[in-house]
Amino acid sequence: MLHTATLIHDDLIDNATLRRGKPTLNACLSATPTILAGDLLFARAAVLATQGANLEIVRRFSETLETICSGELNQFFIGRGSLPTRDEYERRIFAKTGSLFALAMEIGPQLAGSSAQQIADLARFGALLGSAFQIADDVLDFVSNEATLGKPVSSDLQQGLVTLPVLVYLEQHPEAHRSIHLWRTPADARQLQNFVSELRSSGAIEATMAIADQRIQEALTILEVFPESVHRAAIEEIAAFAVRRPY
Repeated sequence: MLHTATLIHDDLIDNATLRRGKPTLNACLSATPTILAGDLLFARAAVLATQGANLEIVRRFSETLETICSGELNQFFIGRGSLPTRDEYERRIFAKTGSLFALAMEIGPQLAGSSAQQIADLARFGALLGSAFQIADDVLDFVSNEATLGKPVSSDLQQGLVTLPVLVYLEQHPEAHRSIHLWRTPADARQLQNFVSELRSSGAIEATMAIADQRIQEALTILEVFPESVHRAAIEEIAAFAVRRPY
């Protein structure tokens, strides 16, 4: 529910009209009811977080919400129209995705009374999984099609948001920095299409997905200390799917 609330606000901020091929709330309503609908879900999620009667879960829920909102503000004021460093990109995707996955992996162990080390390990697993998922999502933004993606292709770049595939491409092709105007100003559609075509054929996509795969492998090693079970197998399957979604 927390995730859904963030998506409602995210679509409004990005002025997105499609998500998974369906009209967003932002496309159907004006800004005021859209904001209030997102706020209502935030509030309901907070109520649910208290029902475990575990103060630590409430604290972590609140911290995660703060991280998400801070990340959105940084992206709005600093991230758009600029070329981030790798570290800045990592902080951005942790704020928007990794923090949520980490929280999701923490709550069960917290309620089960697991050790502090186990909770920390599983939170780390969630952060790595979230990072890999977001990197794969950023790749899909360039290589998928609108019917599969459910939103316009290369929509991030059109909004001035530079993601890891672009950073990897620019590292491989320093001369391509001449294309920096593509994300600083509204780009010519043909120029943008040409840039995306060059990126697709450059090997940057494969190099970026290798980074996502590496995150998943690191995450899976964390699970090795836990006994084999159908539950561990299910989590491992989710991790594998995160980087193997269809293009």
